[in-house]
Amino acid sequence: MTPERRGPPVRLLQKRRAFPRILGSERAFLADTLRAETTGGLVLVGAAVIALIWANTPWQDQYHNLRDAQLGPLTVEQWATDGALTLFFYLAGVELKRELVVGTLSKLSEAVVPVVAAICGMAIPALIYAVINLTADDGKPHGWAVPTATDIAFALAVLAIVGSSLPSALRAFLLTLAVVDDLGAILVIAVFFSHGLNLLALLAALALIAAFAVLQHFRFRTPFLYMPVVLGAWWFMHESGIHATIAGVALGLVTRVLPDEGETRSPAERLEHRLRPWSAGVAVPVFALFAAGVTLSREALREMLTDPVAIGVVCGLLFGKIIGVFGGSWLTARFTRAELNSDLSWRDVGAVSVLAGIGFTVALLIAQLAFGDDTAQIERAKAAVLIASLLAALIAAVLLFHRNRAYADD
Repeated sequence: MTPERRGPPVRLLQKRRAFPRILGSERAFLADTLRAETTGGLVLVGAAVIALIWANTPWQDQYHNLRDAQLGPLTVEQWATDGALTLFFYLAGVELKRELVVGTLSKLSEAVVPVVAAICGMAIPALIYAVINLTADDGKPHGWAVPTATDIAFALAVLAIVGSSLPSALRAFLLTLAVVDDLGAILVIAVFFSHGLNLLALLAALALIAAFAVLQHFRFRTPFLYMPVVLGAWWFMHESGIHATIAGVALGLVTRVLPDEGETRSPAERLEHRLRPWSAGVAVPVFALFAAGVTLSREALREMLTDPVAIGVVCGLLFGKIIGVFGGSWLTARFTRAELNSDLSWRDVGAVSVLAGIGFTVALLIAQLAFGDDTAQIERAKAAVLIASLLAALIAAVLLFHRNRAYADD
């Protein structure tokens, strides 16, 4: 009897992990980023608390006078918004490029779930806000972008305080989600909040950004060559009518992220190491100090209860983010070959989805851009952002504390 012929071995289809394990240099980089952002998050919260207290004391006039004081071509508040935040957005651009080139976003199979979650986490809050304001008589639907952003520094600070035993895959998911969320916020600001475009100024800014890229290409390392290029790109972007922080993003995206042979660290890593403490410890808290000073009188709080903008922002951040982030993650894992990392449960993802409702830094910025000169509406929108962010932080902290305890007991 002739032996039975066997066909080629059948390969088992391995399902892609929705939340891949983080190993080696990626783990070290993630740890460094978490440490810096966590510290910055705590400083950010402190600056916001100082601003709120200051703006609700008998010395509130001094606060507003300082915020509105003219300092050269801009006010103090404008320097904080257009100037200080540019450093934050530069690092966001560098981080985005790094993720696209060598990080999680460079692998489609690993990036698909957090990318879809981030997109849904921006779209659903915007939709909830738009529905509330389109159906209200005094609604302002043009503020739809306010509840779309997640504040990574604030979120990581909460995660660090209550989540010491949580698996690194969950933290990596939050970081990747934030990178994509930052990209979405950057596009929203560039596309929807640019006014009175000055083409010559824009061309000058683009030329200087290209000059920065050329200096990177030819491996120049002298800071004196870069400083006039960076400052010029920022100023011309500001004068072009496009928000000045976009210059920071563009410069970050042309910064070299791969080290040459013989280099221990790339320029992007060196600059992140030097600049992140300034961004997390100075730039973003200074912005928060002059952006979060909202006067919360009884009358203002009463008005918020019926203000469609405030209701839309709170519902968008509290409910829209949860539905978008968790729903986007679950549907992607359900209808693709991606599966949840074996170290995690969907309860972990649910807790982080609540954490994504902390929309602080960029949400406050978009509130200022969306409502222009309507100071009263800006104040109500900012107050709604602060209230929703505080509620999201408290709810997420409770959920993450229970998940952390469950992991610590295993």
